[in-house]
Amino acid sequence: MESLLLILEGFKDVITLQNLLSVFVGSALGIAIGALPGLNASMGIALLLPLTYGMSALPAIVMLLSIYCGAIYGGSITAILLRTPGTTAAACTVFDGYEMAQNGEPGRALSMAATASFIGGIFSVIVLIFLSPPLARMALMFGPAEYFALCFFGLSIISSLSAENMVKGLISAVIGLLLGTVGLDIVTGVPRFTFDIVELLNGISFIPVLIGLFAVSQIFITVEKEIKELGGVKQAISGLTISLKDLVSVTGTLVRSSIIGTLVGILPGAGATMSSFISYNEARRWSKTPEKFGTGCLEGIAAPEAANNAATGGAMVPLLSLGIPGSETTAVLVGAFMIQGLRPGPLLFRENPDLVYGLFAGMVLANIAFFVLGMLGARLFSQVTKIPNRVLVPMILILATIGSFAENNSLSDVFLMFSFGVVGYFMRKFEFPIAPLVLALVLGPMAESNFRRGLIISAGEWTTFFTRPISLVFLALGFATLIMPFIRMIRDHRKTREVPPSA
Repeated sequence: MESLLLILEGFKDVITLQNLLSVFVGSALGIAIGALPGLNASMGIALLLPLTYGMSALPAIVMLLSIYCGAIYGGSITAILLRTPGTTAAACTVFDGYEMAQNGEPGRALSMAATASFIGGIFSVIVLIFLSPPLARMALMFGPAEYFALCFFGLSIISSLSAENMVKGLISAVIGLLLGTVGLDIVTGVPRFTFDIVELLNGISFIPVLIGLFAVSQIFITVEKEIKELGGVKQAISGLTISLKDLVSVTGTLVRSSIIGTLVGILPGAGATMSSFISYNEARRWSKTPEKFGTGCLEGIAAPEAANNAATGGAMVPLLSLGIPGSETTAVLVGAFMIQGLRPGPLLFRENPDLVYGLFAGMVLANIAFFVLGMLGARLFSQVTKIPNRVLVPMILILATIGSFAENNSLSDVFLMFSFGVVGYFMRKFEFPIAPLVLALVLGPMAESNFRRGLIISAGEWTTFFTRPISLVFLALGFATLIMPFIRMIRDHRKTREVPPSA
């Protein structure tokens, strides 16, 4: 009851002209930043932080939180329209979102992304309001063994993503894992597989790889198609928004993905990208028509978008409750709090409860703001698919180049982008799935670092990964996920043998 009264007081504090303007401007800027390949929420907040220097604490931090929420949603726009994830969290949205756009339903795909992002974001804020302290304590129970087991569970999803051709999927995943080992050794600091190239000491940058595999490879495919067909006709746009029937059909996916996104977001270092991949896999596992995933399926958009936006509220749980930033973005937000003379943590609830609940109310309004902007803009955004390829291809190439360069201000990242564009082109031509490579590159370094830290802490005793309950549960789930496709294949094979031959 007390929390409810405090949140109502928070809404009263945040509903002022200045705060509402901060929410709207922050959400719009966040969407724009998220839609630009190579820029992400943390970079956007860092770049726009100076705008808040002259503002009081509540409108300043509410504006930055609005940028955060808007940017995570904004990444889906270019993922759906251009096959170029604006943020790493939108990598999964490409699989079904772009296919739906190519099928003449970009507006429907964008509307689904906005709706799922809104539902996931609101759910995570509700959890943040009422369950912050116990969930923060749960996050503290995770050590290296638990994080390794979680990463193992995430990597086991590869078996589902590669169901159509397991061998090619595993090859793709191994390539991703090998790429994750490039750079300085996580424990010893010794260079690995750098071939004396200074630019590789920090490892393979994920953003150029992502842009190359998805965007540049698509450019090559599009140009090849244009040459063969001498200019194809763009498919007519039909679906411009989702219906109530569409929303009902993905209700289970939205609820499940919102829960997964919030829980994964709470864990420091896990973040929106991991939660979107896990949710996509679980949506496919629970779906009655898993074969439709990757062909333009609403569930394939709803799952990752609900999860990655739910991770925003989840990441704020350890930040506000314990003062521990749960992601790169919340680490930047710590700086914003300190600029305002505040320190996140338990004392913030005691000394500034009005501010804390004002921030909760601000996050609710931020999710409403980007949802309204997303739904109103869906019709306009979808017109991108009508642009002729001869105009669209150079635009995508410019955006991809700027995005790759922007992360580290390095031309080597641009060359890396084009290199992986070629790799992605041949992977698609020879039907090697790209998703396992991306997932392995994300989770591989995290799995390695936590595995080695776990062994160091346990003095080389590998049983530590099986004697801790949370770790054991995730390992069991991971092994179950790995073997399920093989069990399904055996079952299907037996069924085909049992069917009598037709006369």
